[in-house]
Amino acid sequence: MSLIKTKEEIELMRESCKIVADVLKYIKDFILPGVTTKELDSRIEDFIISHEAYPAFKGYGPKKNKFPASSCISINEVVVHGIPGQRILTEGDIVSVDVGVKKNGYFGDSAYTFSVGKVSDKKKRLMRVTEESLYRGIEMALAGNTLNDIAGAIQNFVEGSGYGVVRSLCGHGIGKNLHEDPAVLNYYSSTNNMKLLRGMTLAIEPMVNYGTYAVVTLKDGWTTITKDNEPSAHFEHTILITDAEPEILTK
Repeated sequence: MSLIKTKEEIELMRESCKIVADVLKYIKDFILPGVTTKELDSRIEDFIISHEAYPAFKGYGPKKNKFPASSCISINEVVVHGIPGQRILTEGDIVSVDVGVKKNGYFGDSAYTFSVGKVSDKKKRLMRVTEESLYRGIEMALAGNTLNDIAGAIQNFVEGSGYGVVRSLCGHGIGKNLHEDPAVLNYYSSTNNMKLLRGMTLAIEPMVNYGTYAVVTLKDGWTTITKDNEPSAHFEHTILITDAEPEILTK
């Protein structure tokens, strides 16, 4: 599969990415104390289907353990892949909502970490640094640069701010498949020197922990939490590499 998308493919991706951006904007008003993660997921699924698209995460994964919901909803110490259920949002929580959409055979993917009511300064700063690290990574997503330019920008900013950037999970290429090559790391690696080319589409997604970068996956095979139970934040955009500045397709 080619890493370079045609003009036609990019236009199809724009449709999926717009729905992703719109559903995250829509769900913000329902991130309230007393709401369950299952209620949020139901609203997300209904929104996506109403736009003649399909929730990309539902049924994703290995045959024996497919993801059961339309979105990943991860609260506080849950880094990513939180399975929506009966957990209730409470004042002071932070909640990452990660959404993928498939329409006309092409995918979009984005995540945003929301505040539930008033949150502590500790969590506010964590969210601010994580979101800023995403944009620092995107700034380096220029044709002619390498994947390490993205990774280094994210890692230097996160670790310079005193936090841990998750290493066992990363971003990815995206297009006809939700997850494609290349892996888009959030930390420097000597083997991460692929050159970025015009027409590549990438999902960049730093996951940042208040404490150590170490994480643990629970017995359900999906839910990933911080090893030290400190809070984590997650922001993600699908972008297009161009001849100039990268274009954020899920803006």
